[in-house]
Amino acid sequence: MASTREARITMTLGNLNSSNGGLALGTSAGAAVRLREVCKKFDGGIDAIGGVNLSVAPEEFVSIVGSSGCGKSTLLRIIAGLVPSTGGTVEVHGEPVMAPRRDVGMMFQRPALLAWKTSLENVLLPLRMRRTVQVSDLEDALRLLDLFHLGGFEHHFPRQLSGGMQQRVALARLMMTGADVRLLDEPFGAVDELTRELLNLELLKIHDRTASATIFVTHNISEAVLLSDRILVMSPRPGMIAADIPVPLERPRSPEMAYSTAFQKIALKVRYHIQLSQSERGMTG
Repeated sequence: MASTREARITMTLGNLNSSNGGLALGTSAGAAVRLREVCKKFDGGIDAIGGVNLSVAPEEFVSIVGSSGCGKSTLLRIIAGLVPSTGGTVEVHGEPVMAPRRDVGMMFQRPALLAWKTSLENVLLPLRMRRTVQVSDLEDALRLLDLFHLGGFEHHFPRQLSGGMQQRVALARLMMTGADVRLLDEPFGAVDELTRELLNLELLKIHDRTASATIFVTHNISEAVLLSDRILVMSPRPGMIAADIPVPLERPRSPEMAYSTAFQKIALKVRYHIQLSQSERGMTG
């Protein structure tokens, strides 16, 4: 007799294989992400980013913090190939970024789920854009949904899910891309504190289990310390790297680490550099 999972796969597979598509793919040795003197000026003469240099190693988790409007989200979009830089070079695995790439996945501040597709269909969307969905893909998608405590909700639509559940679907979709460079733009900023803690734990599990270079934008200093190997502080506009702070805490990480002296010292150092960068640019708060 077919298992419950096999029944779910058989019921769904025939409805998913209606479209194809693709994005450019390329790999090479060296840093996963490298930026050299990257600048961005928007129409109207607004300097959003000014001369950012950044290197992220494979499997490294790097958080970016800084005041609102300093260019954090813009920087992620440039790395993702969604927004062109005005100057400088951006490379992923040694190749110039000219357009969105298959090996770079991005998660936005909002879940950005398709309202007319179920949780499972949303998770499988990156694959459907490239090729026909296979049984093994469905197994992987269902496994991810189970990992994020969404088993039983695979056939629910976004309107039937809470905000935290929608974010978990979006996180599962990011994992389904198979990208080894992951960009997350304040993905948990719109959920309550308890849900945020749960999502942080899920993200920690994923990072510990899978090899990827991750760049994570957040306004939450404790979140950055808990998740990261390094924390970059960006100065107010035009955004530049004001400080590069290592986080030498052991992995695997746990929420209880937030009460340790080492954790608190790192958090205070990050806060100090944020405030210092603001004062140097004539800002307060």
